[in-house]
Amino acid sequence: MDKLNILKDIYDRYSGYMLAICIRYCGDRSIAHDIMHDGFIKIYNSLDRFEDRGDGSLKAWISKIMVNECLQYLKKRDLLRKSIDLEKANVADDIQEDVSRIPAKVLMDFITMLPPGYRTVFNLYVFENKSHREIGRILGIEEKTSSSQLFRARAILAEKVRKYEREQR
Repeated sequence: MDKLNILKDIYDRYSGYMLAICIRYCGDRSIAHDIMHDGFIKIYNSLDRFEDRGDGSLKAWISKIMVNECLQYLKKRDLLRKSIDLEKANVADDIQEDVSRIPAKVLMDFITMLPPGYRTVFNLYVFENKSHREIGRILGIEEKTSSSQLFRARAILAEKVRKYEREQR
C-alpha cells in the first residue's frame, strides 16, 4: 500500500471519532472540522515518529494529537479564561442515576454547551483522565481553578439533566 492510500485509510478510519473529540472541546461543528483537518496535517507530518505499541495505540496517538490541537485553538483565542461565574449554581450531589436515563447524544450536546473553560476542564478530567494538577499544568491555570471549573461544569450539567428529566415527564 502506498503512502497516499495509508493516509487516506487513516483518515477514513478515524475522522469520525476525531471530529467528535474536536466538537466536544470546541462546541462548534465547523470550527471542529477545521481543527480536525489541522490535526490530521500534524498527524501526517509526524507519522514517522509514531511507535506502534499494539492494538489501539494508533487511535490513542491520533486522539492525543487531536486533543492538543483543540487545546491550542482554545488557548490562542483565550477562550479558557472566558467562563461565566456560577458561584450560586445548584449542584446535585449525585446525578448518576438520572444521567443513565438520558441518551448519550443529549449528554454530549449538554457538554458542548458548557462555557469553553468549564468544557475543557470537564473533558480533560472526565474523558482524558487527567488530575487537576495535570490540567493546571496543561492549561496554565492553578490546580484550584481546575477544581472550581470542574465543580461549576458539573453544576451546569446537573441543572441541565434535571431540566431534561422534568421535560420528559
